[in-house]
Amino acid sequence: MDQIRNVSEQTEDVLEKVSRPLKPYIPWVARTLLVSTFIEDAVRIVVQWQNQLYFLQAYRGFPWGISHFFLFANVVTMLACSGLAISRRYTEHAVAGLFAVIVLQGFAYGLIFDLKFFIRNLSVIGGLLMLLAESLLARRRNVFAGLPSISDEDKSKYVLLGGRILLVLLFVSFVFSGEFTLTRMIVSIVGGMSCLMVAVGFKAKYSAIVLVTILSVFNLMVNNWWSIDFNPTHRDFVKYDFFQTLSIMGGFLLLVNVGPGGFSVDEKKKNF
Repeated sequence: MDQIRNVSEQTEDVLEKVSRPLKPYIPWVARTLLVSTFIEDAVRIVVQWQNQLYFLQAYRGFPWGISHFFLFANVVTMLACSGLAISRRYTEHAVAGLFAVIVLQGFAYGLIFDLKFFIRNLSVIGGLLMLLAESLLARRRNVFAGLPSISDEDKSKYVLLGGRILLVLLFVSFVFSGEFTLTRMIVSIVGGMSCLMVAVGFKAKYSAIVLVTILSVFNLMVNNWWSIDFNPTHRDFVKYDFFQTLSIMGGFLLLVNVGPGGFSVDEKKKNF
């Protein structure tokens, strides 16, 4: 146990030294990655406008005009809320708008009962909760000394707990999908342990860095949509998965920035 503790402390020291120059940029990068799937989705709707209209009207039964309004409202909401999230303005409204887009698109496109879609979007919602928690903590720090601010702190604890649990669902689905090989087994064990540590809030920041690293490699190797030319439909699905994974990585980076919150082992250890 002493050897494990020493190795853990040395690893944390190395990660701290490597990440120190990057710390000022992590929040901006995290928020940009988090909303990347919404920006990509908005651009795709505009580029494939006629195809989107045809699908909604022919296969989902949307009346003419309602389908136009639905797509237009989605594009405007995703672009506006993404801009607000990146610029840290009206973050609560941005999170609410992007959450509404996830839910409405799930029902509109008939994907709400697709397990893969459902798990991935729960993880994206976990990232949005991290963004909301960051806003709550920043607002609390900006309150003048002496003014009541306990409510924001209490809310951030619950929001961070929910965000941590939802974020790791993507990796859980990754573990149980695809061909099982030795490499996949090793990655699954390391990633699974990191997911558990993130969920309980033990060494959460360093575990989140491990998961970001694994997801980065996985995303480039598996979701390489730029190499698919023979099947545009398949290319769109892989591209969608690529940007959703980027968004979830952004959620983990926000966890690195704000910490696991009050309901975590890391926070409880400070009291002893």
